[in-house]
This record gives sequence, C-alpha cells and structure tokens, in this order.
Amino acid sequence: MQKFGVAPASIPDYLALVGDAADGYPGLPGWGAKSTATVLAKYGHLEAIPANFLEWHVNVANVSSLAATLRRDWDRALLFRTLATLRTDIALFSDVEQLRWAGPTPGFDQIGKRLDQAVSEKSTSRSGVRGKSGRPVKGNLF
Repeated sequence: MQKFGVAPASIPDYLALVGDAADGYPGLPGWGAKSTATVLAKYGHLEAIPANFLEWHVNVANVSSLAATLRRDWDRALLFRTLATLRTDIALFSDVEQLRWAGPTPGFDQIGKRLDQAVSEKSTSRSGVRGKSGRPVKGNLF
C-alpha cells in the first residue's frame, strides 16, 4: 500500500490507469499516480468508479477530464489491467525441485556451436576484412 497508495488487489487497476513503462503500456492520458491512487483508494477497481464524475466525491484535479478519458478509453483500460494482472491459472511446474539446475540438456552442445558459428559469421561480415579472393576472411581476427 505504501508504494502505490492502493490496496494490493487494486494494483492491476492502478497500473492500467497510470501505465507501466517496464511492461510497455502507456496507461490513460491525464491519469497520474496521485489521482489514480485517490480514486482507487475509494473505489478499488475500475468497474466500481461511477460513470458520472459528480458522484466520485474525491479530491482530485480535473475530475471531469479524468472521467471523460476513462469513458473514452474504457476498453484500453481493461486491456492494460489484463496485461498487469499476474496469471495464477497456468501450471508452470508441479514441484519446486523441477526448477533445480540438473546440468545441460543433450542438445546444449549443438545449440552452443550454432550460436558460436552465427557470432563468428556476423563479426566476420561486419569486419570488412577481405582476402585475396575478395571474400570475407573467416575466423577470429584478434
């Protein structure tokens, strides 16, 4: 509650309105951290916010503009909330021991060789060094 000013259950709603640069969604125009925290502290979730700003009874600046933006961008707000919601209905592993490192898989060496080859080819083609035949020089130049 300290960091965002809302209850933990309201964090996805908060991020939907304010946005989250780390996850790449912008939030809604005009909805800042303070106004969002104030509105959500009273109403909790997007659906509980009255459509008519006269019913909000919160102390925020530009309340009519915020309400208009929320009405206009309602679908975007719901999408952003979905993006901000941690999914708990997906089975990732049945036992924490499945996450323990057990060494490389059988295909590890092959993947490593392919990555080494790709890096080598990329650095050779970028180096601009060419042999007598005019073709790029292969191998480690340094």
